[in-house]
Amino acid sequence: MAAPGSEKTEQRRGQRLLFVAVLFAVLLNFPFLAVFNHDGRVAGIPVLYLYVLVVWALLVLITGWLVRATKN
Repeated sequence: MAAPGSEKTEQRRGQRLLFVAVLFAVLLNFPFLAVFNHDGRVAGIPVLYLYVLVVWALLVLITGWLVRATKN
């Protein structure tokens, strides 16, 4: 039998994951990508590639943290 607050916890987790998905969809959309689309380089890596890599890594880390943090 599930704990009394587990349904509410699952609902919160779903809401947080949905928020993270929408946030990263916005961060990987045109206006933000256009800001980083120039000829600059950081340590020899084009800025746009570095931005996409960092945003993707943050998405993976935050999603993993949210899923693990709410499992008790």
